[in-house]
Amino acid sequence: MQTRLFIGGKWIGTAATLPVRNPFTGEEIARVSLGDAHAIDSAIAAAHAAFSQTRSVPAHERASLLARIAQAIEMRREEFAEMIVAESGKPITLAEGEVARAVCTFATAAEEARRWSGAGEVLPLDAMPAGAGHTGFSRRFPIGVISAITPFNFPLNLVAHKVAPCLATGNTMVVKPAAKTPLTALLLAEALAAAGVPAGQMNFVVCTNEDAAHLVTDDRVAMVSFTGSPDVGWRLKTLAGKKRVCLELGGNAGVIVHDAADLAAAVPMIAAGAFGNAGQSCISVQRIFVQEKIYDELRTRLIAHIREKVKTGDPRDRATVVGPMITADALAKTRALLASAVAAGGRIALGGETHGFCLEATVLEDVPPSHEACREELFAPVVTLHSYDTFENALRLVNDSRFGLQTGIFTNDLRRALRAFETLDVGGVLINQVPTWRVENMPYGGVKDSGFGREGIRYAMEEMSEIKTLILRHP
Repeated sequence: MQTRLFIGGKWIGTAATLPVRNPFTGEEIARVSLGDAHAIDSAIAAAHAAFSQTRSVPAHERASLLARIAQAIEMRREEFAEMIVAESGKPITLAEGEVARAVCTFATAAEEARRWSGAGEVLPLDAMPAGAGHTGFSRRFPIGVISAITPFNFPLNLVAHKVAPCLATGNTMVVKPAAKTPLTALLLAEALAAAGVPAGQMNFVVCTNEDAAHLVTDDRVAMVSFTGSPDVGWRLKTLAGKKRVCLELGGNAGVIVHDAADLAAAVPMIAAGAFGNAGQSCISVQRIFVQEKIYDELRTRLIAHIREKVKTGDPRDRATVVGPMITADALAKTRALLASAVAAGGRIALGGETHGFCLEATVLEDVPPSHEACREELFAPVVTLHSYDTFENALRLVNDSRFGLQTGIFTNDLRRALRAFETLDVGGVLINQVPTWRVENMPYGGVKDSGFGREGIRYAMEEMSEIKTLILRHP
């Protein structure tokens, strides 16, 4: 197991170390090297120097490298899954799913690298009188060093969603993985090195949040790609100045269940989207809005399903859905919020009990819409249930949020589906699916406080490149 930093193609140890703990047991499982400002400077310098070579690597070589990385992860699939469980507490079945998605992420990037190859367009200049006698075309070029700051909840695939498009476009990168889950990212660095990533193109530095500011302010960095909390993300955007910035931030995702929806299909999806990985996802189902005619039936079905199918406990158990919260502090904060919601008039319809570092899947009812449980991102296995009368009011309730990442709508009415698509202030509207659903080649990102820019392989490649135009005058 690698616990050193990966800088300039070499593994670098440091005097200072950081403990990594298993969230389920609380035990220390490793100590990793902790980089300081000097280590970050070295990583940026290595990436900056490597860009002079990576920017001109042909598309077929970039594609072949990405395909080798996908294969390297596939060959160590079990090791990656076990590492994710150990350091993040994610249930094993979900960890295995994350590894499979990471393989798909790099394989998709390999395909996009061949198709993209600086994709541009021929410009119809003679559409304008002054354009007669001119030919023009545009092409995309890599921009340089990219800082990637990633969270704990998807310690492999959210790193992959920054690394893969970076490699596909010929850029270079310094990755700062979450301090709580650095081991999976360092395992990915091993796979990158084994696949033949050029020295300096990819660098991994574990450091404090204070030292990570250098990744945002250094003039050699062309772009900052951040996934994490809204407060931190928007603060980094202010620090970034003229740099390009892509932010994937938080949410309090809503689901609308209208009458005539297929409840037998909807309920298992809603439960999985709300409680998988202990609700620690920015697109986890948090607010459930149910048409008043079917409210009682959905409530009954949902509670019965949770009791029967949503198991809380050891993430190594293949039956577990809800594993531990990432830290004891996160658990304590959620318990305090539940008490506050009840004091404000809410009621715990199910759950609310803790077992070690785990919180049971919890359903809240009658919580005032102004309460934090409805307004903020919970990042916990907690949902709020609400009834509504008309579909228009349901759309209004979803939009009554400072967040706007994704929303799920359960309806078989195409007109309502299109109305939701036009009306909702979110980055994605999913019909007969939960907002927690995502695949690697779709555009992904939010509006309002949920983010800035888009990820998804091809869309991230666009964020990581610059359009340049060539004009030729001819007789």
